[in-house]
Amino acid sequence: MGAGHAHKLYRHGHSRVHRLPAHCKIAALLCFVLAVVATPREALGAFGLYALLLGAVAVAARVPAGFLFRRMLVEVPFVLCAVLMPFVAEGEMVHVLGVPLSVSGLWGAWNVLAKGTLGVAASVLLAATTELREVLQGLQRLRMPSLLVQIASFMIRYGDVIADELRRMRIARASRGFEARGVRHWGVLAKTAGALFIRSYERGERVHLAMVSRGYTGTMPVLHEAPATRAQWTYAATLPAAALAVCLMGWTL
Repeated sequence: MGAGHAHKLYRHGHSRVHRLPAHCKIAALLCFVLAVVATPREALGAFGLYALLLGAVAVAARVPAGFLFRRMLVEVPFVLCAVLMPFVAEGEMVHVLGVPLSVSGLWGAWNVLAKGTLGVAASVLLAATTELREVLQGLQRLRMPSLLVQIASFMIRYGDVIADELRRMRIARASRGFEARGVRHWGVLAKTAGALFIRSYERGERVHLAMVSRGYTGTMPVLHEAPATRAQWTYAATLPAAALAVCLMGWTL
């Protein structure tokens, strides 16, 4: 169903957040993100309250701030794109330290940064408290299309395998004295990428044939677990319920 080892994003723990069923946490995350996205960008205080809510979840899950912030560095490219918006957007201009900036661009950059950062933080918290295998099972229980769950499962299982293949190819290049130093070496790197694609494709065919020979018919066995209790659903609903209240406050105040 999924990978047989813990991913680097996961932080082992025994908190109540860790013990929640994965589908409860996924549903809570989705509702929280919807509330954040629906909040008007002008409601600055609402986003601060969202951050406090996520901080409370991190404390309850015993996830250190350093662990959380390091995993959130994945959004740096999007931050850089958002920073450019005030410089390229049109409309009313305002001067900050002598630099002309677009008012609509500033609001757009704030909107992307605030909502994107909160979404990434919430996703990192989910990954830090839920093993990938459990996430896949949770998606299955939430009736996500089986094909998408299978694709995600194989991507997780064989992602490390492909990464190891690329590492071996890099070592083989280095053992032959190759070192990429400029544009003239891009051809070698392109051939490496092509060879990696071919090897991955061939590996995928072998895996598929092995599965078919063992009775695979296009669907994976459905794993049944004990349903979540009302208390667990109530505990998981605390975050999205609070986020909904903040969202409504942002629209009314």
